[in-house]
Amino acid sequence: MARARRLRVATFNINNINKRLPNLLAWLDATQPDIVALQELKAKDSAFPLAAVEAAGYGAVWQGEKTWNGVALLARGAEPVIIRRRLPGDDEDGQARYIEAAIGGIVVASIYAPNGNPQPGPKFAYKLAWMKRLIAHAAELRAAGVPVILAGDYNIAPTEIDIYPTKSWDDDALIQPGPRRSFHRLVNQCWTDALRHLHPDERIYSFWTYWRGRFDRDHGLRLDHILLSPDLAGRLEDAGVDRDARGRDGASDHAPVWALLER
Repeated sequence: MARARRLRVATFNINNINKRLPNLLAWLDATQPDIVALQELKAKDSAFPLAAVEAAGYGAVWQGEKTWNGVALLARGAEPVIIRRRLPGDDEDGQARYIEAAIGGIVVASIYAPNGNPQPGPKFAYKLAWMKRLIAHAAELRAAGVPVILAGDYNIAPTEIDIYPTKSWDDDALIQPGPRRSFHRLVNQCWTDALRHLHPDERIYSFWTYWRGRFDRDHGLRLDHILLSPDLAGRLEDAGVDRDARGRDGASDHAPVWALLER
């Protein structure tokens, strides 16, 4: 009997979808992911390039924001069914950082967590409060007993091997104990960090700043994560980073992270 085709799920902080649309379309064509979570669209709703995305074979839902933030979900050959466009827990939070939809019987969220810099300060407090809201909502999703994928740019390097050996980031919000505790609290709800689960001891990065040749020197951080609910974790076959996408002309400072699931 022929083996069923696997489900390829990816998350990609595109860092301005219209500016980097050729990069996105080239990556979609080369890798053919089935489900894509995008972050940092940096485009208002009306500026989302739907025609180009549909021509590439994808349905889409998105939540835009002029200049900053913005999240989307793409589904190859299908239309995502929107569930929510905001993270619950704060009706006054207007930042476009969370979108959730049903795709092929799976609840998928695209997450763009706050950066939190400078810390300490109000932006760092917002980061911690936002993660607390995410933990609470993730617990509700787990309790519902449905297959769930929480994919995105969490703006947290969870452990020391998720950042290149350096002291230069010691004061950065991305590696502070508070955010790291928040990430571990989330994972400890029985979510599986797909990439780390399959590569427990390997230094694998998904983000390299544009400064000082950091990409060429592989001075990166792992900020982009795909978390799987238990029923999906049992179907996990492979995971990795499409590092080559970061090396293209006009690239985002992030590379796509992907996971392959048995259908």
